This record gives sequence, structure tokens and C-alpha cells, in this order.
Amino acid sequence: MRIHPLAVDGLTALVPTTVACLLGAEAGGQGWPRLGVLAWTLVALTNLPLALRGRAPVAVLLLVHLCWLGYVTLGYWPVVNSPAAMVALYTVAATRPTRTTAVCAVLLGGVWIYAGVVSGSDTMASVVGQAIGYPLVLWRFGHLARRSAELTVRLRAEQAERARREVAEERVRIARELHDVVAHHIAVINVQAGLARFVFDSDAPTARTALTTIGTASGEALAELRRMLGLLRADGGDGAEEGVAATEPAPGLDRLEEMVERVRAGGVPVELRVRGEPRPLPSGVQLCVYRVVQEALTNVLKHAPGAAAAVELVYRAGGIRVSVTDDGRSRGGPRHEEGHGAEHSAGSGEPGRERGRGVDQDRMPKPKGHGLIGMRERAKLYGGTIAVGPRREGGFGVHLTLPTSEQAARRGDAVTE
Repeated sequence: MRIHPLAVDGLTALVPTTVACLLGAEAGGQGWPRLGVLAWTLVALTNLPLALRGRAPVAVLLLVHLCWLGYVTLGYWPVVNSPAAMVALYTVAATRPTRTTAVCAVLLGGVWIYAGVVSGSDTMASVVGQAIGYPLVLWRFGHLARRSAELTVRLRAEQAERARREVAEERVRIARELHDVVAHHIAVINVQAGLARFVFDSDAPTARTALTTIGTASGEALAELRRMLGLLRADGGDGAEEGVAATEPAPGLDRLEEMVERVRAGGVPVELRVRGEPRPLPSGVQLCVYRVVQEALTNVLKHAPGAAAAVELVYRAGGIRVSVTDDGRSRGGPRHEEGHGAEHSAGSGEPGRERGRGVDQDRMPKPKGHGLIGMRERAKLYGGTIAVGPRREGGFGVHLTLPTSEQAARRGDAVTE
């Protein structure tokens, strides 16, 4: 339970007030005049205002010193109200700028020396030393408290900003994952639906096969979406379906053949080649490879159906290289790579005005570039590099290189779906 600051100040004011009452009761025994009604009134006026020190520290300090000054002038024991004056100075030092604190410290030291002079002290050297030392010590401690409070506020602001950044990054990651998951399967479904509609009356077996592929692709898309939602709800969901979804593994290299078969069913001949000695890779690296290949084949499927494509995985010492290429010989209409066109335009400085492979890009929809951005972000996330662009022999190519060292493995395992 959080205590209200005014209550804290009230409790704090009780400490010097109690000390003042105890010292005031002992004043007679110390050779000073016993406190009468006026003296006790000044003691109360000196100490009780500390309950408001948090709201008006400078005003409280001035009131405390004014009452203390009157108390000392009447010839009473100055030590009785000195704790209240020191608490008031500490409060100013902890909440106000250095210049204001310096003036208040001089005020405390001046009243302290005045009390020594009025009381006729035989140890003025000690009084002057106290008048200088106590304000400096209080000033220092108050300054440290103020700096600590400022750093705490700054730290909380940085934490809030970091939290906002993490939320924004998480939204981007989720959007990228949804794009990768949905775009591929929807492209397959779209092509197969067109095929089924075209041969529905003339070739029932082909139409049936296309519908089967549509059902498989839609089921896989739904399963991946459920897995993603399960991961997002893993902390708060307790349903059985959510629990199953959250434990399903992220797609990896073992599912590349399955994805290639799905693209082949969509009318794109794809060849999958693996070179080098296959070995276990971090789940994050596998997910990165899978998503990049998925995005590249989706572009071929959507924008160049019928073009021959090739996926090549090369296992190297300390890394893996992935290439997805196509020959650009589309039999399904004009070719337009999502993201690839953006790469090409950015290099020329005239977006949308080059003519590639005899296709007038001015008539084609402008690329949003989400696929290319997603590929680059994934490669950067795992310390890799990616190159996307037209090939000299025709078609387009996507070339991804990822490190698989221990450091990269730790990063890959830490950042997965």
C-alpha cells in the first residue's frame, strides 16, 4: 500500500517535534530558562510546519527559521529547535536547485552563529564550525537525494520508452509473420482455385486435385495462424487448443520439401538441391531460411506462374547459403516481383520507369516491398546478408547467407516464433 506524501511529511515532522519537546523539558536542567507558554508556542510553530515541507519547502524553511530566530532572541536554549531547521534545509536541498539551496544554507548558518552570539557562548570557534559544517553536509546529502530522484524519473521514462519500442517492434514482427504465413498459402489457393474453375467441367480429376490442394493449403495456413496466436496467448490462455498451438514447433528445414511440393502443385516447377553435409541448425536460423524461401517462391507463384524455379541449400563451415532463383519465363502473364521491383527502382532513382524483360512497369501496380523488407529484417536479425535482384541470364534471384556459429546460434534460439 502506497502512503500519501503528505502523510509521510506529517510523520517526518513528528520526529523533530518529539526531539524538541524532550530537549525543551530538559532546558532547566541544562542551565537555560524553563519554557513557558510563549516558548512552547514558538517550539510548535517551528516544528509543526514541517508537515507541509513537501508542498512548499522554501516557505516552510523561512517560517521555521523566523520562529527559531524569535525563540533564540528571547534567550531560550537554541538547540531545542535546531533539528527542525536542519530538516527544513535538507528538504530544500533535495527538491530545489543549487542556487536556492545555497541561500537557505547561508540562512541556517547565520541563525546558528546568531544563537551563539546571543547566548554568549565561550566556544564561538566551535559554533562557527558547526554553522559551516552542518549546512554543507545537509546540502550534500540533499543534492544526492535530488540527483537520485532525477535519475529514477529518467530511468522510468527510458523504461517506458523501451516498452513502447518493444511493443512497436513486436507489432512489426507479428505483421511480418502474418504476411509470410498468409501470402504464401493464399497464393497457392488462388492459383488452384483458378485451375479448378477452368477445368471443372472438362477435367474432373484435375479439378478434384486442385480442390484437395486448396484444402491442404488452407488447413496449413489455419494451423500456422493458430500456432502464432497460441504463442501470443501463451502467458494468459489456459485452453487446451491454445496449449497445443503454443507447443507446435516453428517451421524449419524439414518442411522445405513439403512447401516445394505445394508450390509445384500451383504450377511452378521447383527443383530443391542440398549441398554439403546437413547438420542440425538453431531453430531461429531454420525459421529464417524457411520464411525467406517461402517469400521468394510465393513471388514466383504469384507473378510468374510457370517459370522454372530452383532452391539450393549449401551447408558451409560456420554458415549456410540459400539461393532461390527462377528463369523468368512466365507463362501466366506479366511478371512483377513484390519487393524486387522496389530494389531495382531504388538503385536507379526513377521508381517504376524501367522496363524489365520487355514488360512496361508503368502499367503494373507499384510494389509495396513488404516481402523484401521482411527478408532483409530476418537476415539482419540473425547476422546474415541477403541479395535480391535480376539475374544476367534472366529471371530473379534471392541469395541469403547466414552464420551458424555459437553466438549466432544463441541469437537464433532466443528470437524465434
